Amino acid sequence: MTIDTDQLANQLEKYNAAYRSGQPLVDDATYDRMVEQLRVLDPRHPFLHAIEPEQFGGRKEVRHPYPMLSLEKAYSDAQLERFLNRVFKEARGIGVSQIMFNATPKLDGLAARDDGKVLASRGNGLVGYDITNAFDKGVIPVGGRGQGLGEIVVVKSYFEAHLSDKFEHPRNMVVGIVSSDILNRDAVQALEEGMVQFLPYGQLPSWQGDGNALLHNIDSIIQKFAGLDYPMDGLVASVMDQKLKQHMGATAHHYRWQVAVKRKGETAVTQVQSIQWQVGRTGNLTPVMEVVPVALSGATIRRVTAHHAGMVVKLGIGPGAHIEIIRSGEVIPKLEHVLESSADIPIPQHCPACGLPLSWKGDFLRCTHMICPAQTEQRISHWFRTLGNADWFGIKTIQKITTAGYDTLEKIYTLKEPDFVAMGFGPVQSKNLAQALQTSRTKPVEDWRFLAALGIPDLGVGDSRKLLQHIALEDLPKVDAARLEQISGFGAITSRSVVQGLAEVSGTLLHMLALGFNLERTAPVGAVEQVNSPIAGKNVVFTGKMQRGSREDMQVEALRLGAHVQSAVSGTTDYLICGEKVGATKRGKAAQMGVRTLSEEEYYQLIQAQSSS
Repeated sequence: MTIDTDQLANQLEKYNAAYRSGQPLVDDATYDRMVEQLRVLDPRHPFLHAIEPEQFGGRKEVRHPYPMLSLEKAYSDAQLERFLNRVFKEARGIGVSQIMFNATPKLDGLAARDDGKVLASRGNGLVGYDITNAFDKGVIPVGGRGQGLGEIVVVKSYFEAHLSDKFEHPRNMVVGIVSSDILNRDAVQALEEGMVQFLPYGQLPSWQGDGNALLHNIDSIIQKFAGLDYPMDGLVASVMDQKLKQHMGATAHHYRWQVAVKRKGETAVTQVQSIQWQVGRTGNLTPVMEVVPVALSGATIRRVTAHHAGMVVKLGIGPGAHIEIIRSGEVIPKLEHVLESSADIPIPQHCPACGLPLSWKGDFLRCTHMICPAQTEQRISHWFRTLGNADWFGIKTIQKITTAGYDTLEKIYTLKEPDFVAMGFGPVQSKNLAQALQTSRTKPVEDWRFLAALGIPDLGVGDSRKLLQHIALEDLPKVDAARLEQISGFGAITSRSVVQGLAEVSGTLLHMLALGFNLERTAPVGAVEQVNSPIAGKNVVFTGKMQRGSREDMQVEALRLGAHVQSAVSGTTDYLICGEKVGATKRGKAAQMGVRTLSEEEYYQLIQAQSSS
């Protein structure tokens, strides 16, 4: 079958426009594969030699002082070698003998240029758009303003911990922040915590060496950058000699002295046998593809998770579909590409756990029935996981307990050792379970962790802590949405959702409080502001294995002393406190951002200095 290259290019233009708007229709690997297909079929096609444009409607246009071009890409050692040979040939032509290369991580964010006054998007490479108000919204300029080219990115660890179930890719969120005047709660929270940053390329770690070293050590160089806590997509290698760079110049698409090296993880092709639907704590159904077993990165893969029901419909995933999966260092393989869709797309109409009708919310298929046993099991599991002060309550144990009729926390906390024995647990396990319940009530736990453990939608650990700085636990059942909206970060929609959630769990909340949990209370906002300590008002990050106590205990103490505890190093961090086994990459990142690094002992000396003076 003959492929129409113009149709292929038109499809690529549509995919690119969707990607630039933050709503990608295909994954990066699929798009790159199609570009390479077009390059093979028609290397002179205009699409391959033009900048992939992006637009931000209603923004002032800004002409770049020099073009912000795209990048030539090398997906294999052979392609990288061809690039190097071209560089060597050009260098010989002008008498340059010593050729060195600089390699940096290739960020996967929104490219822009900051001259200190205006932050301009790439646009069409010649003219971009004024997006300076991104800084007003809370985007952090790492290392300060005016450092030239860089990208707006979300801190990777933060995204994975808090946002990966809400956005398909960090770039989607970045585009939304830049292009929207009204931000959703998740974006506001990420901005307030300093997790959305403009990272200049000059702040990135780098490698330098000759072409031979670059070619033969490319994978280890990429691995060297793996610890960088930002979304990455390979590395960028650039000629360092200015004379050679000027001589090589640029095409309309890319600078000829620069190349992006992209590495895919190990992939495998398999066939979908069936789709199982897992019901989560909040009622969202996750499709899990059961596939023909296939070896991948030293493991036999039998199950692959799709993101949501919308993806199943859009990509035609069902029994008989042929898919490509990838494992790039992750434990869990990812769906890379649907090679052949299925005619049978099994979207359930009823919940697989409770049998009641399902509904759609965006791309997610949801069970909204509180009596759903799967949600009950996940809510109880969430309680013990989040509370974090008692073991033994794994999901299998919880399923056995709820099947016996103990399907609420109120019922579970009445259980004694003989009750567990009656359910069929062994004598040792029964004793451990009964003791664990007692421990969970008597062992100290923060009130914000207690609140977050109730599993109220839109109220995670961070927001629970913020909420309890303004309203005591006992007063929450009486709170209204208007009161919540007065708290920074709680918009109208979130406030209504939280109030509704509080109403649904108010009985459980008051019952559990009556059981006498040993709660460490959050200090009110005013009290925190009056704390007089060397770290009051400072942003701190704890990492590594601590000797004097757990990292969590240190975080709680830091909060008591008025500090703001962050989950990852950013441009707003004041102190990085390191225990044992902290990698050089993390320390190096802190040094690049001007963050002061303290050992565990130095930290204790710092916070004790005030009390001894």
